Amino acid sequence: MTNRRQFLQFASASAASLSMAPLFAADAGEAPFKISLAEWSLHRTLRDASKGLTNLDFPRVTKEEFGIDAVEYVNQFFKDKANDQKYLGELKTRCDDLGVKSLLIMCDGEGNLGDPDDAKRTKAVENHYRWVDAAKFLGCHSIRVNASSSGSYEEQMKLAADGLRRLSEYAKPQGLNVIVENHGGLSSNGAWLAGTIAKTEMDNCGTLPDFGNFYLSRGKEPKMYDRYKGVEELMPFAKAVSAKSHDFDEDGNEVHTDYFKMMEIVLRHGYHGYVGIEYEGGKVSEYEGIKLTKALLERVAAKLAKA
Repeated sequence: MTNRRQFLQFASASAASLSMAPLFAADAGEAPFKISLAEWSLHRTLRDASKGLTNLDFPRVTKEEFGIDAVEYVNQFFKDKANDQKYLGELKTRCDDLGVKSLLIMCDGEGNLGDPDDAKRTKAVENHYRWVDAAKFLGCHSIRVNASSSGSYEEQMKLAADGLRRLSEYAKPQGLNVIVENHGGLSSNGAWLAGTIAKTEMDNCGTLPDFGNFYLSRGKEPKMYDRYKGVEELMPFAKAVSAKSHDFDEDGNEVHTDYFKMMEIVLRHGYHGYVGIEYEGGKVSEYEGIKLTKALLERVAAKLAKA
């Protein structure tokens, strides 16, 4: 099924009431989704040399400190190692020894895949090739990229779709997906990003819906896109999901996102893969924030498994 067909199916289905749609069930006896850890949850710790934590330690900390066996890397924490087979081999060995799965690499700082300048857009596409290769070596299923562009709504869709399609064509023979996160600007407009993914017409090009990254613009009066609507629009193309968290109330609920409501949307689309914890708050430590997010996801899973 091409992305265009997926998008047309979603567009027609969106007219139906969400409350009438049944919740898809996982296999009997299984949790409705699995939990992974996004490396960005530990970005302050990783950037603090005094903590002594590096990207190579990330799988161990994930398993030993949080009891999680799947990881999502961020390329900036091993930016110069994408082509370093010795380094990647050590990282893979550590994961294998711990029984930790490498799921994806979040890629930033490699240029705008929707750049209006053809040469710059081509350079951005080619800059990502090494991360596709690294992800393949580590056993990941995807690289996460951004859909940055400029111009009108339609121009940005055309340009971003072109860059994403070309990168997806490189990744497809290796069995890798290219997935886009709502990450600011028009990419945080769920309808725009869904339309852009559909326009690539590549079945290995999809989305990574993030619960919290729906800032259309920032500043004194930030403009937000409705997060529940956005996730609903992105889920037909989702190949991963990011559970963004910032702050928690005394009952352990995330105060900005209703996780129960959000995960109902996720599961309604038949998604039962990994949901990645991405803690970005500052009121508690990164370690505590990760644990609070995991506990919340586990409560959600227990409740929705009975639905």
